[in-house]
Amino acid sequence: MPEPTDSTPTQDTPTHPTDDPTPTRRPAAERVCVMATTPWLTVTVEAPTTHVVTVDGDEQPAPPEVHVHPGGQGLWVARMAESLGADAVVCGPFGGEAGIALRALAEAEGMELRAVPYGGGNGVYVHDRRDGERDVVAERPAAPLDRHELDDLYGTVLVEGLEADVTVLTGADPAHVLPPEVLTRLVRDLRAAGRTLVADLSGDAARAYAEAGGGVLKISHEEMAEGGFADGEDVPALVRGARGLLDAAEDDGLDAVVVSRAGEGVLVVTRERVHEVRAPQTTVADHRGAGDSMTAGIAVGLARGLDLVAAVRLGASAGALNVTRRGLGTGHRDHIERFVDRVEVRDLGTDGSASDDA
Repeated sequence: MPEPTDSTPTQDTPTHPTDDPTPTRRPAAERVCVMATTPWLTVTVEAPTTHVVTVDGDEQPAPPEVHVHPGGQGLWVARMAESLGADAVVCGPFGGEAGIALRALAEAEGMELRAVPYGGGNGVYVHDRRDGERDVVAERPAAPLDRHELDDLYGTVLVEGLEADVTVLTGADPAHVLPPEVLTRLVRDLRAAGRTLVADLSGDAARAYAEAGGGVLKISHEEMAEGGFADGEDVPALVRGARGLLDAAEDDGLDAVVVSRAGEGVLVVTRERVHEVRAPQTTVADHRGAGDSMTAGIAVGLARGLDLVAAVRLGASAGALNVTRRGLGTGHRDHIERFVDRVEVRDLGTDGSASDDA
């Protein structure tokens, strides 16, 4: 046995913490529960990235690219949350042939699923984007959920939401798949347990969430007008509409309404103030998925402990960069977190009167 030296630990020599062979555990990532009411199997045909290919020495026109992915609002939110480093768990119905393919594809991406058995079957779409626009080739919407499936979905989201840092509630496409009263019950139960909620909803679902006192509601300016929440799409009208939603909430439970405005700044409306969050303009490759990416960024920001405006800045960064890509709900954490430094915030006062539209 070798003689101990000055640098050799003995029984009388305290071992430095760095010498401990026990591996250091990383801090747990933020956990985000996503209610994905209507997952879709998506098939998208894209133009080839090269115009010709060589086959047996002959040049031929390149075939189109065909992309098959798990999609729908909830899965796009979850995908971006995972891109931002969160652990996302997706609760949703999966059934039929489309559901089998959806589960396999989602799990291959590393998504953590809490799948509710579903007799009706998930929706499927085939879109052609070879000319730069999104042309519908075929769509088969999701079937309604029966009462047992609704009960199972409710219980799954409730239990997972109680263990998550933030729960995100997304809408149904088509809307009739999820009765608004299911959202009302979920909001009341999760808020009663002190959980943080973010929702990306429209129409009757948005009204039910707001009236039940959900935490943060993200909604677009078009959805504000179409749902009858605002009497116009200028800033004063949107602020009045958002304040109406806040005033209608049970026990003042709704914390904020975040109104996205396409290429314009995002409005963050609380009972006390209005802020505008504006990301730099980017060239759009596909506008779909920007709002879902924003919702994911807001949820992850709140899960990290950021204040609301800072969380919306992260969401605005995620949304602005997502439109530069063809993959919905995709992005790189490093890019998004660096780009957020370029997202500007303006205090528009108590009623938004400091905006350019006022």
